[in-house]
Amino acid sequence: MEMLQTPDFWIGLLKIIWINIILSGDNAVVIAMAARALPPHQQRQAILWGSGAAVVLRIVLTVVAAQLMALPWLQIVGGLLLLWIGVQLLGEEDDDEEGDSKSYGSLGAAVRTILIADLVMSLDNVIAVAAAAQGSTTLLIIGLAISIPLVIFGSTLMIKLMERFPIIVVLGAALIGWVGGETIVADAILKDYAAANGWLHYAGAVAGALFVVAVGKALQARARAQTA
Repeated sequence: MEMLQTPDFWIGLLKIIWINIILSGDNAVVIAMAARALPPHQQRQAILWGSGAAVVLRIVLTVVAAQLMALPWLQIVGGLLLLWIGVQLLGEEDDDEEGDSKSYGSLGAAVRTILIADLVMSLDNVIAVAAAAQGSTTLLIIGLAISIPLVIFGSTLMIKLMERFPIIVVLGAALIGWVGGETIVADAILKDYAAANGWLHYAGAVAGALFVVAVGKALQARARAQTA
């Protein structure tokens, strides 16, 4: 193929890979938190299915992302979905002290959670990827396909870290809440107000993180009380 012989192709490909490395951190956290609720033998399946489907979803989103971002209320709804996902993932987290009594979730539910979260979190990310692709569908697909192992590696690493350091679970939930808050205040209906008040971006992000941690911890405490 002639395009493989042009420096612009390889420069664009490197840009897409680098953008995905930078922007896939929060997606890896979501995948890891959702997969961690599964039995060990299903965790890898959830990571593979979730990562692969998420990348395909990004390719589709890239075509319509700019139009979707301009729709009022869409990012508010998406941000609220992320807050709900963060609360659920943290609220369902079992203490290590419970040992063998830990209950596991289903593979289908984990993959569904990954897809919903990635759908919301990728709306703004794919605009940067589309810009780097400069209209080349081939370049876009190749670049995103290469990013699959990056997301898989990051998710697998996060699961191991969460098992060793439980505080990372809380930090991961807070990150989901942070992105959820950012997404809400970035909605088209708040564009003018946010532009005039730069603090709103950080206020929304902090409020989202605190909300997820507070409500998630409250659900944890209620679940422990019911079990006791």
